[in-house]
Amino acid sequence: MQALFAFLSLIAIGFSAHAHGPTPQKAKQSVTIAASADKVWQTVKQFDAIASWHPGVKSSEGDGSNQSGGKRTLVFVNGGSIVEELDYYNEAEREYSYRLKTENPAAFPTSSHSVELKVAAGEAPNTSVVTLKSRFYRGDTGNTPPDNLNDAAAVQAMTEFFEQGLNGLKSRVESKQ
Repeated sequence: MQALFAFLSLIAIGFSAHAHGPTPQKAKQSVTIAASADKVWQTVKQFDAIASWHPGVKSSEGDGSNQSGGKRTLVFVNGGSIVEELDYYNEAEREYSYRLKTENPAAFPTSSHSVELKVAAGEAPNTSVVTLKSRFYRGDTGNTPPDNLNDAAAVQAMTEFFEQGLNGLKSRVESKQ
């Protein structure tokens, strides 16, 4: 009887090891821009105007609200769209955070994400550092997601989104110098 109990316990442990949900993933990217933090902030501060500086966003529309609850709809160059909502906005600190409100894993392979954007003064005079960081879950939260909706796909998509955005922002701000 003890042997049977031990055997069943081992089987239960084995199944529970494979029956877990997704784990949160993270991404963080920064860029130094040859412009003051105030000048960079003027470009990024309008939450629903991301299409003006992010080359991966075909269009962005929102309610114009730069406060908690403000919403924007992003249409990507691939034609897909998502809706995001502003959680926190601080003009004085030049930062805001937002989260995914309406998911569309076909457009962007996350089922949930939150992002923080911060503009800070750089170490050299007349420079700034813009940092984007995120915590997110893959597009398919089941135990065996397809390759295009797994953790690696979500990390790659968020990392590329950040890199494209920061490079687009840098290019836009520095070209207006």
